[in-house]
Amino acid sequence: MSDSSPGIVDLLGVLAYAELTAFLRLAEDAALFAPTLNDRAALGDVAATEYGHFRVLRDWIASLGADPEEAMAPFVEAIDAWHAQTRPKDWYEALVKAYVGVGIAGDFYREAARHADPSITALVDEVLADGGRSQFAVERMRAALDADPRLCGRLALWARRMVGEALSQGQRLAAARPHLAALLVGEQGEDLAEVGRMFARLTEEHGRRMTELGLTPNG
Repeated sequence: MSDSSPGIVDLLGVLAYAELTAFLRLAEDAALFAPTLNDRAALGDVAATEYGHFRVLRDWIASLGADPEEAMAPFVEAIDAWHAQTRPKDWYEALVKAYVGVGIAGDFYREAARHADPSITALVDEVLADGGRSQFAVERMRAALDADPRLCGRLALWARRMVGEALSQGQRLAAARPHLAALLVGEQGEDLAEVGRMFARLTEEHGRRMTELGLTPNG
């Protein structure tokens, strides 16, 4: 699939808006919930990384001859709805969202990029680079669970809710944007086994993140 195809513009548009919104939400969560100034600064650093990724995507979209705002516009409602439905209530929920919630969304974009031109695949890998998010969230969540193991049940349910909402919004986006949906399954779009393998990969990655945070029975 060529760099300038509708599917590629959709992929970069949804990813650009996701990165822009992640920056805004992470910065807000840092200001509202961080218990220390060091925590506020650390989450602010993660937010700044997301904004840097947005700028890279915005410039790439423009280089393809597309308007970045027009490319992002079809995805505003769905992404805003996901954030509205998964607004954290405290620092712990904000940490889980920063790692698990953002992570599952990134997995979708990586799946789509697997079937794109190598230059687009490399771009998506670059802008979805961890940027210290995992180390930041894992260290603080592990410390919190050691101090209060009772948090585990509530936060595991919170993570499950976020993933459920992400899958639901992803399905809506795919249904509304067929070119983006085609990227997710590639040339084997009619192969249900390929779709099953894609969801198995998403589930495996989600399970890995939950284990790293200590939000599983064997975590």
